[in-house]
Amino acid sequence: MDVRELRNCFGHFATGVTVVTWKKDDRYHGITVNAFTSVSLDPPLLLVSIDKKAKACSMLEDRPFVVNILSSDQEKTAWQFAGKEQEGFEVEWEETDTGPRLKGALANFECMPWQRHEAGDHILYLGEIKEFSYGNGEPLMFCRGKFLNDQIRENQRVNQ
Repeated sequence: MDVRELRNCFGHFATGVTVVTWKKDDRYHGITVNAFTSVSLDPPLLLVSIDKKAKACSMLEDRPFVVNILSSDQEKTAWQFAGKEQEGFEVEWEETDTGPRLKGALANFECMPWQRHEAGDHILYLGEIKEFSYGNGEPLMFCRGKFLNDQIRENQRVNQ
């Protein structure tokens, strides 16, 4: 099976964009993740999937974490935590009892580690949601290797 083509096929599924954040050695860390889903309401659980080769994978082990759902104006944040440094960009943090969260995110889930499962070349981290918050706005969307928000806004402008 052609792995690149399989990835391209998966890329046709539009997703929201999250940044998973945590604290280690008094420093804040994060990774951009679009493989995120709700799992259960009772108990309240969510799942994030992280590539085993990512530094974040081992750093997240047994640590509380926060899933930050990015808003449509946080594309630079997504790139920053995907490892593509955004010149002149400064991350704005908020400290919580669970760990650091990103200011301006559309929604946040503060989680305690619940279970970890190996799944091929990824680790599936399940978190028990301890706190959550959300606001108004539009989510940052990703499909076929691109952020969709600029395209959507342009199409809306043209169609008005």
